[in-house]
Amino acid sequence: MDVVKRVHVVPLGYEFDRILEPIRDQRADLVYLLEDEGAGGRRASGADRGVEERNATATADYHEELRAELESIVPEVRTRECDLTDVYAVLGDVTTIADVHAEDQVYVNVSGAGTIPAIGATIACMDVSTDAHAYYVEPAEYAHDGTTEPVSFGLDEIEEVPTYPIESPTRDQVAIMEFLAEPSAWEGFHDDRTAPPKKKDLIEYARDRDLAFMADRRSPDERAGEDKGAFRVLDSHVLEPLSEDGYVTIESVGRRRVVELTERGENAYRAFRHKLMDEGGDRR
Repeated sequence: MDVVKRVHVVPLGYEFDRILEPIRDQRADLVYLLEDEGAGGRRASGADRGVEERNATATADYHEELRAELESIVPEVRTRECDLTDVYAVLGDVTTIADVHAEDQVYVNVSGAGTIPAIGATIACMDVSTDAHAYYVEPAEYAHDGTTEPVSFGLDEIEEVPTYPIESPTRDQVAIMEFLAEPSAWEGFHDDRTAPPKKKDLIEYARDRDLAFMADRRSPDERAGEDKGAFRVLDSHVLEPLSEDGYVTIESVGRRRVVELTERGENAYRAFRHKLMDEGGDRR
């Protein structure tokens, strides 16, 4: 029988106690530190910056000390690179980790690295398919600029962050967004790189990839271009929800209906593409 682990996910910013103490208090079994991809390559500057404007965009002098403290109290500490200046990158990494640890208890510290990581991490915990719990740590006092010493000290209280459930795209919807986002996948389905794919191309791709929404459209007598039911299923299960969320546009070009991924859809694909992968990182 597998043992349920207490997993903590923490964007690594200019904090020390606000990261360490909740992990110590809750006796975490595994910690993921989301370290900014530019750590070490960028240094924050400007003594007049407000606390709310700070994000983890540089290595702080005390990060190694923090890691050592964590490793002394936690069986396993993992570091994962993440662009902490990008809401969708944080969202994607948190939902991916929560998906990998679906059988464990996952807690996400939204107070460890400033505003942008906090937004991404909080949204990730709102996803109904992500059973993760966001928490915020109120420090005892704010103090320094963050690079040589943490921006705050002590611990006042730990508060669970209230979240409101949101629906993320289904696996089938993410698979279609992947097709739209990756022209290299068009070969054999849509060979005209100068124009967006048609609905017919999406149906053929869905059949080839055995996507669930096409599972009952398998008659050997059917041809994709003549199967009106397949178009209805594509619309109701995939395109209409994606269009309502602003992830795709559907336009008439002559007699064709072409589908394009919006910028918002590209960001959503980045955030939820883990739904296409298994625990080993391979495609399901």
